[in-house]
Amino acid sequence: MSDDVAERAPAAIPAGFELLDWTRGFGRQIGPLYRKLDETGVTMGFRVEEHHTNGMKNAHGGMLMSFADMAWGQVVSYELSHFWVTVRLMCDFLSAARLGDWVEGKGEVLSREDGLYSIRGRIWSAERTLITGTGLFKALEPRPPRKGEKQFHE
Repeated sequence: MSDDVAERAPAAIPAGFELLDWTRGFGRQIGPLYRKLDETGVTMGFRVEEHHTNGMKNAHGGMLMSFADMAWGQVVSYELSHFWVTVRLMCDFLSAARLGDWVEGKGEVLSREDGLYSIRGRIWSAERTLITGTGLFKALEPRPPRKGEKQFHE
């Protein structure tokens, strides 16, 4: 049997991460994606699977950049419980993520003005920084707060 159709045992997901239950759209296509909320904010993660890779069995740069966009933009969701769009995303690719690696990403607010959030972000796997960069995200209309977001009330 070819190794590209062989079944793999699912790898463990680190403690604290919960599956994002995206059932439609682009996020579902590139998932599964995970999120962890704690006192430091929101961290996103994913395990590099076959459908994320390029010909060298590394995470495709487009996958990593898409993940950076979502991980860094999550700050707007966490802070405001608003829908948001990406205005600009600048990424510096520093290292590769390999098939099977666990990848995490997080953004930090540099400034916010007139509904625009300037974010500095990092994507990493274990001790390796994969991407650093910045993004500009525009908050749109409010949406119902999700569990863990600052606007959430039970």
